[in-house]
Amino acid sequence: MSDLRTRTLRAFSRTPSNRAAARRTVQQPIEQPVRDTTPKPNGHSVVDSAIYSDGRRVSSPDSLADTYRVLHKSPKSLAWIGLYRPDRRELASLAQEFDLHELAIEDAIQAHQRPKLERYGDTLFVVLKAARYRDATEEVEFGEVHVFVGPDFVVTVRHAEAPNLAAVRRRVERDPELLNRGTEAVLYAIMDKVVDGYAPVVAGLENDIDEIETEVFRGDPKVSRRIYELSREVIEFQRATRPLVGMLEQLRGGFEKYGIDEELQRSLRDVADHVTEVVEKVGGFRELLRDILTVNATLVAQQQNEEMKSLAIASSAQNEEVKKISAWAAILFAPTLIGTVYGMNFDHMPELHWQYGYPFAVGLMGLVCGGLYVIFKRLSWL
Repeated sequence: MSDLRTRTLRAFSRTPSNRAAARRTVQQPIEQPVRDTTPKPNGHSVVDSAIYSDGRRVSSPDSLADTYRVLHKSPKSLAWIGLYRPDRRELASLAQEFDLHELAIEDAIQAHQRPKLERYGDTLFVVLKAARYRDATEEVEFGEVHVFVGPDFVVTVRHAEAPNLAAVRRRVERDPELLNRGTEAVLYAIMDKVVDGYAPVVAGLENDIDEIETEVFRGDPKVSRRIYELSREVIEFQRATRPLVGMLEQLRGGFEKYGIDEELQRSLRDVADHVTEVVEKVGGFRELLRDILTVNATLVAQQQNEEMKSLAIASSAQNEEVKKISAWAAILFAPTLIGTVYGMNFDHMPELHWQYGYPFAVGLMGLVCGGLYVIFKRLSWL
């Protein structure tokens, strides 16, 4: 890491204007102390490298070293280098050649950065978050692209499959007039591509929210988890899109200072309008999901109250039945008790030899049963 910082700081000892002037006065190729830029065993980090002159591709170098050589020989040319998961040596080579700032190189190496725009002298460093919606899993998949924009070069660094910048390159190459407006035109085309990719994500999220609303009022027990998971995706999407508003404001603030083409200014304003629309919709999604979650919680509570009420009614009915059974059991137990006493056949039991003993026992049973019946009736057990 110290080697990278040393070489980058050494490169910054020359001012950007002096570096650019020195390159444009070179008539013969100059060998640069470039690190090894041979393709990696698992893939080629240089996805596409091109030199443009008057809005048209004039060369397609195979390596970073070849790109530097061709750029030195073409004073009024523009280089666009596209990289996919480059290593530290390649980024160090770019830092030395184009005077890229040490902090920007660190961000490009580490990836997983928040969307931002930073200016280091004549060089812009832009981090963008592309997004794709996968309907099968209801997940928003994010990609990250880092863009270095200088007076005569654009370097794009991707760490994921998305966004696919090949379509952007084809677009600008079909429009030499756009490409001839300079490196800012390439940045505009990349930002336009990223922002256009947000529209299907917004549509997918909106469709899922409509489905969730239906499930909530249908009483689907799994909808709470779905609301939570979709809310998390919306928050992540909001983090990817909201910083773009401020980034585009920064770009618009420098239009006059850096003499940006008027047509390009209009195009960037159009991108800003689209970003604002996306941010507003995503903010609305987040609030709507919060309200849906509240409504769902209310409906679940109401449903639970109804269930508890039904259980209470059933329990009350069951208690009434238990009371009736208990009352009749007590009434039937009284004659059984009397009959049991006289069924003991003791010798010294006066009632056994009494003439009215039997009617007395039967009457006693009836009296006890009748008394218990009256008591339970008054207690509403019967």
